[in-house]
Amino acid sequence: MRIAVVGAGGVGGGFGAALAKAGADVVFIARGAHLAAMKSEGLKVQGGRGETHLVPTRATDDPAEIGKVDIVLFCVKLWDVESAGERIRPLIGPDTAVIPLQNGIDAAERLIPILGPNAVMGGVAQISASIVAPGRIQVGTFMRMIFGEFDGKRRTRAEDFLALCLKKAGFDATLSEQILTELWMKFILLAGNASVMALARQPIGKLRDDPDLRPIFIAAYREAIDVGRARGVAVPADALEKIPDFTSHAPPAMKASMALDLDRGNRLELPWLGGKVVELGLKLGIPTPTHGMMYAMLKPYIMGTPT
Repeated sequence: MRIAVVGAGGVGGGFGAALAKAGADVVFIARGAHLAAMKSEGLKVQGGRGETHLVPTRATDDPAEIGKVDIVLFCVKLWDVESAGERIRPLIGPDTAVIPLQNGIDAAERLIPILGPNAVMGGVAQISASIVAPGRIQVGTFMRMIFGEFDGKRRTRAEDFLALCLKKAGFDATLSEQILTELWMKFILLAGNASVMALARQPIGKLRDDPDLRPIFIAAYREAIDVGRARGVAVPADALEKIPDFTSHAPPAMKASMALDLDRGNRLELPWLGGKVVELGLKLGIPTPTHGMMYAMLKPYIMGTPT
């Protein structure tokens, strides 16, 4: 199976390395010092799941060099979706599956006008991972991918990829017939958690049991659930029980990628997370005061630490 990983950061690097170790033909599309390190020293993934060192690592900054592939794991930051989507056209064959693994809920709908509805599936990454140095990625113990066709059908391409993930790559994977619901369940969780962790500058284990913070988590989840249902998404009836339970069992040291980006002074994905809840709430007439407050307080940092 030929796989291209677009954006070889924590998510793309973590999953891509596991798939390459399983024997898939994986090419990473990256840039800058990270690309240079992968080419010269290979990609090293370390953490609670052990260590993988891909030597040599197939990596390039030009998708046109690769040719058609079976699967594209699309892992760029949310502000790069359209530009990266245009650049990967040479990878797309008649049955190529592009699986966006970004945060947020709109990456697939932004890619469909560029690559066509047949190419784009839905995807959810559940992983705590980040680049700690060029060519080096730190991954936590939990690693799961959920993917599926938006029409709910189980096609051969998805079944084949599922078999590779489960039987050889060694991480948890699910082929979902309700991928839009899965996307929203992660979005509801992450939109709230990312903003709270960013504002508090602390990992989840320091925050989730605080009696003053717990109502803020719950209010943020409830607002995003209300927005999703108003938009017509089949959010499960027990979502407000399931989502806090996931937070309660997350590794204590886990920190949302947006909170890590804030710590590092980097650009934030806030407009596509908490900001998206606020935007849709205004459009649909759903009050979102908790997300509105958190969005307003984080907004000065959207483009990185103000100078």
